[in-house]
Amino acid sequence: MNDRLNMQNSIAKLLDNVIVEWKTLGEVIKSLKTGLNPRNNFKLNTSDAMNFYITVREIQNGKIVFLDKTDKINNQALELINNRSNLEAGDILFSGTGTVGKTAVIDEKPKNWNIKEGVYVIKPVQEIVISKYLSHLFNSQDIVNEYSKKIVGSPVISLPMSELKKIQIPIPPLHIQTEIARILDSFTAFTAELTAELTAESTARKKQYNYYRDQLLTFQEDEVEWKALGEVVNYEQPTKYLVKSTSYSDKFKTPVLTAGKTFILGFTDEIDGIYKASETPVIIFDDFTTANKWVDFNFKVKSSAMKMITSIDESKYLLKYIYYWLNTLSDTRANHNHKRQWISNFANKKVPIPPLKEQARIVEILDKFDALTNSITEGLLREIALRQKQYEYYRNLLLDFPKVQES
Repeated sequence: MNDRLNMQNSIAKLLDNVIVEWKTLGEVIKSLKTGLNPRNNFKLNTSDAMNFYITVREIQNGKIVFLDKTDKINNQALELINNRSNLEAGDILFSGTGTVGKTAVIDEKPKNWNIKEGVYVIKPVQEIVISKYLSHLFNSQDIVNEYSKKIVGSPVISLPMSELKKIQIPIPPLHIQTEIARILDSFTAFTAELTAELTAESTARKKQYNYYRDQLLTFQEDEVEWKALGEVVNYEQPTKYLVKSTSYSDKFKTPVLTAGKTFILGFTDEIDGIYKASETPVIIFDDFTTANKWVDFNFKVKSSAMKMITSIDESKYLLKYIYYWLNTLSDTRANHNHKRQWISNFANKKVPIPPLKEQARIVEILDKFDALTNSITEGLLREIALRQKQYEYYRNLLLDFPKVQES
């Protein structure tokens, strides 16, 4: 509480009696340009492509991030795009189509990347407005509200350059802009550190968990009984549990599930055809991707491309044990082919079946390990969310300049 009060007092002191001019964006920038799309101009991912082609996807947390799936362009395409964008250090990238409003400041002149047509490049007049201040300003609630009114198009939306230039920008003295940018940069840097910590901690815990899980579920051939997976579990098609409407709302009670990463697609108010997993837990198994989830709460599903897996006899084959074993398997789809996998592939796989007491011991250990891993991840995610809210609070406080009413 004291830290927050001290920060508020510091901000109040910083902004006390500050004279702010309001100008349109067009008045405080040298130019507003964009990149280039392939079309007839160039091709992506050619054999000689060594440079990165930046889209809105690569603009993350105020930085340009090269991803494994980032497209590549060759030197000729790079030069062709730069003839239009003319990227330089200090320029601001602004996503103008699709996900509108993501920003990043270019720290140094790019040598091995350039931008697509839907990414705008803004060149501030540095004697009037500094890049980092303007970048933070684009994310302030007032500015977002203003440019959101000017967004057009459907289903792909965009913010026309001509409209972006009309946005009213508060311009305090340069030393005030510099201090505002410094304060907000410190918040974003701390959030980035937490995110890196989360990624590293989650990766380490996942590796540790996978190691112990695989150790616990690895048996010699003559050490335990082995049975085909189809001999120890039943499967059911999800037809009678399919949701009829995808008009989801957080106000509704029943989750609609997928076996993939998204898991919970939304919530429905439908009351018929609900799978009672709170009474009989189940494994949901995507018949094409082989992704699977353990579910012990009531739900409906969206896709029929799923199997509902239960134990034939829980007194002999613990379903939770089967679930943990199932996740030790690597992806054995031939060339990752897109065909149903349960009957043709997984049902025939041999499962090690130790005594029931040993199954229960393994499940207990892995449940605890799983809970620990999730609690660490959830704790870090909560901290990141808190820091993000803190950043947004102070950003809006620092950038909430009153407009002078015209007489």
